[in-house]
Amino acid sequence: MSAKSPTRPGVVLAMLLLVYIFNFVDRQVLAILAAPIQAELKLSDGQMGLLGGVAFALLYSTFAVPLAFLADRTSRSWVITVSLVLWSGFTAVCGFAQGFWHIFLARLGVGIGEAGGVAPSYALIGDYFPSNRRAFALSIYSLGIPIGSATGVIAGGYIASTVDWRIAFFVVGIAGVLIAPLFKFVVRDRPKPAPSGPAVTASPFMDTVRILARKPAFWFLAFGAASSSMLGYGIAFWLPSLLQRSFGLSLLETSLFYGSVLLLGGVVGVLAGGWLGDRVGSRDRAYFGYIPALAFVLGVPFFAAGIMTDSVPLAFALFLLPQALAYIWLGPVLSAVQHLVEPPFRATASALFLLINNLIGLGGGIYALGAFSDWLVPFYGDSALRYSMLYSLALYGLAALLMALAGPHLRRNWVEEA
Repeated sequence: MSAKSPTRPGVVLAMLLLVYIFNFVDRQVLAILAAPIQAELKLSDGQMGLLGGVAFALLYSTFAVPLAFLADRTSRSWVITVSLVLWSGFTAVCGFAQGFWHIFLARLGVGIGEAGGVAPSYALIGDYFPSNRRAFALSIYSLGIPIGSATGVIAGGYIASTVDWRIAFFVVGIAGVLIAPLFKFVVRDRPKPAPSGPAVTASPFMDTVRILARKPAFWFLAFGAASSSMLGYGIAFWLPSLLQRSFGLSLLETSLFYGSVLLLGGVVGVLAGGWLGDRVGSRDRAYFGYIPALAFVLGVPFFAAGIMTDSVPLAFALFLLPQALAYIWLGPVLSAVQHLVEPPFRATASALFLLINNLIGLGGGIYALGAFSDWLVPFYGDSALRYSMLYSLALYGLAALLMALAGPHLRRNWVEEA
């Protein structure tokens, strides 16, 4: 570390959380603005699915690996800082869009910027927090997902309904640029310890790839997370549109409804997952896979009931529990990935995990649900989006199976720290 006095782990975690909140504000604001954007730019559900998924995930997923490797070899805090400026700036550029390709290219820029934010943050948390506290620390960091998503939904919906959807992009983008200098001033890198094993000595990147390739736990966790993320990101993006089309809510009512579900359910689920991971997983590493598997299975019937009901109050109650269950996997799985490699290579390992999770989950899920909705229109008319979401719940069953299969392998693939 530098000659300056060391920053406390709690302060570092708070700053990383703040940046992650902006990450998801910028990501989720598009979902709540989908209806006015579609109306003004005359876009189909399939095109909106491309904007929310492929346009963002394509470069977000692929650039994450080289940027994480750069962070492992240089400065994790600098990579995060520059990335924050980039994705926030491109979010603001979305407000100038005059057509599909304008906003598509701007979303590509957002994806490039956000590619350098998450994996280096995971690695910094691994540097600052010991193994027995890491799952909960990662869960605190992951609160950025529900808090940022809820903030993006509520703030974006309020600004769009009272001013204009373009102003929403300007506001959240500029705010992210302004906090970047504060983040770099507070968050500093820690020296990376030398690897303890003989297997990681030649080419750090290829060593990381080879180690993970030999560990079945990594593949089961990555594809299990990708399956759940296809549905999770799909629901997160399309539920606001469902609430307006099938429940008759206004844009502002939708933002308050869904923002509250994200915030209340998400915060409880993320914290519960981290607490369970540290408490139960410390006794048996297999539970880092079993806990998410059980959560996915339990969430399916509640999501199905919420999607199919016509009562707004009942839908709110039904969505809360599965929203919490859908977030439980974050702490246990992200912590497990950190323990599949030696400490100096955590950012690269996390980026490889995110490459699979986001390219399939984020890139495929939002577009798939939107395109599936377009395909179902002749059969279900205005309810096509509702049935697209309902049938896609099968993805949680696949995710549960893959997470359960990861459990026994985690016992053998885990890298214990000295």
